[in-house]
Amino acid sequence: MTTFRSDFLAVLHERGFVQDCSDLEGLDARLSSETVTGYVGFDATAPSLHVGHLTQIMLLSWLQETGHRPIALLGGGTTKVGDPTGKDEMRKLLTDAEIAANITAIKDTFERVLRFGAGPTDAILVNNADWLDGLAYIPFLRDVGRHFTVNRMLTFDSVKLRLEREQPFSFLEFNYMILQAYDFVELYRRHGCLLQMGGSDQWGNIVNGIDLGRRMADAQLFGLTSPLLTTSSGRKMGKTEKGAVWTNPALLGPYAFWQYWRNVDDADVGPLLLRFTRLPVAEVKRLAGLGGAEINEAKKILATEVTALVHSRADAETARAAAEETFAGSGLSAYLPSVDVPRAELEAGIGALALFVRAGLAASNGEARRLVQGGGARINDAQLTDDKAVIGAGEISAEGVVKLSAGKKKHVLVRAV
Repeated sequence: MTTFRSDFLAVLHERGFVQDCSDLEGLDARLSSETVTGYVGFDATAPSLHVGHLTQIMLLSWLQETGHRPIALLGGGTTKVGDPTGKDEMRKLLTDAEIAANITAIKDTFERVLRFGAGPTDAILVNNADWLDGLAYIPFLRDVGRHFTVNRMLTFDSVKLRLEREQPFSFLEFNYMILQAYDFVELYRRHGCLLQMGGSDQWGNIVNGIDLGRRMADAQLFGLTSPLLTTSSGRKMGKTEKGAVWTNPALLGPYAFWQYWRNVDDADVGPLLLRFTRLPVAEVKRLAGLGGAEINEAKKILATEVTALVHSRADAETARAAAEETFAGSGLSAYLPSVDVPRAELEAGIGALALFVRAGLAASNGEARRLVQGGGARINDAQLTDDKAVIGAGEISAEGVVKLSAGKKKHVLVRAV
């Protein structure tokens, strides 16, 4: 089915968001005739979301933009159990205080992308601890657990893959799919929620929720999944050599976030523009069709639009200006990533290799040495040729910084404090 009556499914199909749907025609009919409430769940396992979550946030955003009501469900309850999907071992158990702090930290991302309020299409932020924390165990087993068979639960990938790899699978984790299914029923009862969305790895859990809704509430619920975020070569996106690409500026600043998108492969520009910007499809196709050096302009547009979405338009434009300033060689933009070093220590002299490691531009002295030997290391935009060089007072600029560069795209300011 490629022609839709509803704007929401038409947009999702055109932009490559649709992987599986429990009842495409039925969902399209509901979306075209009424305001539909849909949700995505996000567990609070860290003090930030990462770019792998952006697909699901965009699903909520497009749901709202096409006249429907999104729910961002925060897993204050389910985080205490841990989603086993895609994991070879049990997730680290967090304390209630850690989960609460993580929830506080990640709320900002939703508030930057979605419009919250009391209107019929305004987004709702919900915490499943509101109902999961108060459940009585025996009544929950009788009312909900009886609708699940162990036989069927053993067929789901999150369980089957762990067992095939002979990795421990705790009874605690085994309950996760039941709790996620119950979330769907509870959201239907509380908010009239008819649609659950998620990544393709959540399909089994979503189907469980649809089935439980039918059994417990005689409700017709719907599920829709999107492809996982991967590059054109099939590699999972969202990781760098330094770790996850976070959306929280306290963990990854807007400049570094902008650079991540600026450096994507040429073949990924079109799909990423479709998925993570609101640019018209015709404009995306034009940008994706650019060749040679012109594709770099498309990458800058991608980086700026995604940074504006996740951070702010001002942050995005500042990051772009800083990158262009740095690339031009003028070089000491205050917006570059920085690391503080005691002035006395820096003035006394620090080995160049050790300073590159300290700035995060190399993982070890050996890697830093190879960077120097390969001609990729620069101090204040001047090529570093001596791997035994010592950086000291002479390299500190009038602004109190030393600019380190690894290649053309990675720059860090060492601040003398």
